[in-house]
Formats: sequence, C-alpha cells, structure tokens
Amino acid sequence: MIPDLSHDRIDRLRDAFRAARYDADGVVELLGPEAHLALGRGEPVPALRATTDAGPLGTLVRLFLLGQAEPQDAVEAALAPLSLADALAAGIVVADGDRVRAGLDVRPHGADDQSWWVVSDLDSDLRGGRPVEPDHVLGVGHASLSLVRATSRRPVGSVLDLGTGCGVQALHASTHAQRVTATDVSKRALALAEATFRLNEVDVDLAEGEWFEPVRGRRFDMVVCNPPFVVGPPRTDFTYRDSGLAGDDASALVVRQLPSFLNEGGTGQLLASWVHREGEDWEDRVTRWLPPGAGVDAWFVQRDVADPALYVGTWLRDAGYDLRSPEGVRKAGEWLDWFEANGVVGIGFGFVTLRRTDAAHGEVVCEDLRHAFDDPLGPESDQWLRRVDWLRENGSDEALLAARLVTADSTVLEQVSGPGDEGWRPLVHRLHRTDGPGWQHEVDELGVRLLAGCRGALPLGELLELLAMGFGEDADELTRAAVPVVRELVRHGMVVPAEWEGGAR
Repeated sequence: MIPDLSHDRIDRLRDAFRAARYDADGVVELLGPEAHLALGRGEPVPALRATTDAGPLGTLVRLFLLGQAEPQDAVEAALAPLSLADALAAGIVVADGDRVRAGLDVRPHGADDQSWWVVSDLDSDLRGGRPVEPDHVLGVGHASLSLVRATSRRPVGSVLDLGTGCGVQALHASTHAQRVTATDVSKRALALAEATFRLNEVDVDLAEGEWFEPVRGRRFDMVVCNPPFVVGPPRTDFTYRDSGLAGDDASALVVRQLPSFLNEGGTGQLLASWVHREGEDWEDRVTRWLPPGAGVDAWFVQRDVADPALYVGTWLRDAGYDLRSPEGVRKAGEWLDWFEANGVVGIGFGFVTLRRTDAAHGEVVCEDLRHAFDDPLGPESDQWLRRVDWLRENGSDEALLAARLVTADSTVLEQVSGPGDEGWRPLVHRLHRTDGPGWQHEVDELGVRLLAGCRGALPLGELLELLAMGFGEDADELTRAAVPVVRELVRHGMVVPAEWEGGAR
C-alpha cells in the first residue's frame, strides 16, 4: 500500500520538526555525545534516559529513532500543526492500543553543514524483529553512506540518481547540481522519496521505470547509482536489493549501459558486486562489462570480498530473518546451493567510477583496496581522473621525460633495515601516501634518490641522466626501468606535475 503523503501533510510535518528542533544538531544536543554514540551502536537505553521529560523533541526521538510507543496526547503535541488523525491517515504513525508508534522511519540525516530528513520504511529491528516487506524502502544504511562518500561533489548541471530508493543520493546531489532527476522501479520508493524531497524543500524530477528506461534518450553530467546489486539466484525477494537477474548481472548491466547516458566528460559512480570463481581473475570479469568500442575511463575499486556463507547470512539477517527458523534455513540453503552450482567462491564488493571520453582508448584500472583508510573516495576519484588526463596528454616517453615533477607532500618514505657486516643494511624502501586510499609502492635505492630530486626544478629526463652518472648506471636502461614506475606514482598522486598549484594532486 502506498502511504498518502500529501504535500499539505508533509509541509505541516516539516513545521513540526522545525518547531521541535528535530534535526541532526538538535538530536545530538539533546542526547549528548555518549548517548548518541550508544544509539549508533544499537544501544537505546542511554537515549531513552536522555529523552525523559524532554518535551516534543524527546517524543519525536523516542517515536522515530527508538521505536517506542508513545502516548497519543504527547504525539499530538509533538506533531502539531499536523494533526494526529492526519498522521495516522498518512501512515506516518500507527495506533498501538491506546498509544502510537512510528509507521514510517523519518529521521534526520546530517552531512557537513546540511541537515535533512529522510523518509523510509522501518527496518526489521523497529518492526519487532519481523522480516521486512518485499517492497521495503531502505533508509540511510552503510552502503548508501559509503556511496555518498565515494561520489564526487564537483559542480555540475545535471545529475541522475538511478534507483533512488529513499532519495538520499539525490539529496546530496542537490548540493552541487543545478538539476536532479531520480528514478525507481518501485512505486512505494518513489512515494517516500517524493516525501523526502518535499520535506526538505528540494526540487527533484521523479520518474518511474526499470533501469534506464525512464530517461531513454537523455544525457547527464553525472549518474549516481546504488543498484540492487545483491549476488544470487535470479529472483526478487526484496526490490531494494534483488534485481531479478542472476549473479552479478545487475552490476554488469549498469556498468555497460551507464556511459551512453553521460554527456562528454560526464562521470558515473556506483556501488557494485562481482563474483569470484576459481581460475577467473575478477579484474578480467569486471572489465568485460564495459561497452565495447566506447570511449570510457573506468576505475574499479574492490573494498571487500566475502565468502558465500558469510554473504548469505549477512543479507538474510539484514532482511530480518532468523537463520535458525525453517524459512531462514530454506532460503540460506537455496542461496548457497546456487553459489555452489555456479562455482562462486567469493563475492567482491566495491565502487566503480566511469567517465565518458572522446579519447581513442579509455583508461581502465582495477585496484584491490581492502586495507583500512579514512579519507572518502569522492575527492580522490576527481583527482584520479585529473591524473588520467595528464598521463594521457603526456602519453609518450618523450613527453613524460620532459615534464617537471614534484614529490607530493603527502608522500612519505618508510625504510626497513636488517643487521649486516657493517651495521644496518637497507632491505625495503616503501613509499606511502598518507591521505586518500593510502597507496604504497616499494622502490629501490635509485628510486628513493629520484624522488628526492623531484622538486620541479629539472625535467625528469635530466634527473635520470644525473642519477645514472652519479651511480655509474646506463642512462638508457635506467630510463626504461624508471618510466613505468613514475607513471604509476603519478597515477596514484605520489608524484605530481610541478605546474599543479603547490604540487597539489
């Protein structure tokens, strides 16, 4: 059933939230840092204590964030000027005996200096442990937040949020795009997304349909997509996660079709999953998804690989299934049988950045970045594409050797030594980038000397000639060995063109 979230009801709900200060800052201020952190860990008691006798804001926090049944008169006062009768009719709240519970998940979502409200369905925990419905609309979860952090925020004219769900990606897109279009196959998702946008007074063009069909014939400066990427048999138990396509075909479909909906130079960023099979390189698998003959730069980043049992258990628990129940056992068994029959030994998960380019050959790079790092990939994706452009413009060895390069300020050198006959003997020279994805590269002693000399004063070729002379090396052989290493260091922002302001990446 689609909730009746009319504009008038949503406008009055917004007024109630503003009057109560039910926003990101207001909630943190009410709860305090300790109770707020505890709530994030799924520990409600500190928040319950902090909201006692806290007026309308306390009522709204207990109602929507803690899933408590609240007295009708308290809810009526907290939602004013939206009447309790209208809130019940809209499905925002539901009756629970002589009390009232949340019917929808409506919660503040803060980012930088922005504070929004996001409307979604209640998760399994707030439904008393019951599995969610097939048309469940997911709220702001770990996956959606990871995509938010991995998405570029460069100013653009138009953004498409493909498969918008509750609308969180479109909200963030509204901060840097002149026009935002959001699509979804689910009528319920579109209704809740429309409520999200109305609540936040954000103008988004909504369209219903499968995949790219609602925007056929249009192009955008940016496409962002959190698709139903769950890998498994071809069925649709839940529209938010299951595509009805087998295996990783949903991710492959988006990667294959997305570039044709981009303006020249436009970018696409999405979450994706891919299967791992014995004897098959995951890099070969995902690069085959790219459209043949199209000019596309692509950066595939693998952030995790899960074994099938862990993967199945995680997604079934996410939907609210008791894995020991007959239904949970049946579903897990069917899923694992499908993995075994299809030779799946692992499921990779990560981010994909695509850019439409008029270059004869796109740059396609796959990287395994499963190590921990804190910096978001969104800014890094912009700089990665900038470095790809520079390397393309300086594609010949002659052009690279004529370039003046600078070792980036964020590049540090780690040296590991072992005992030798004459004291400590260097064993390993390892370069680290202290920001971004924290790339590492091992270099030899000559590489260490070369990077020490990269100060922008001399072209790379002259530095290599001086290095060869000083260490008695053949200049041509040293140059042949150094050029591919330097290209990789530029690609990872450890060495950058001197003309970039302050050596910035």
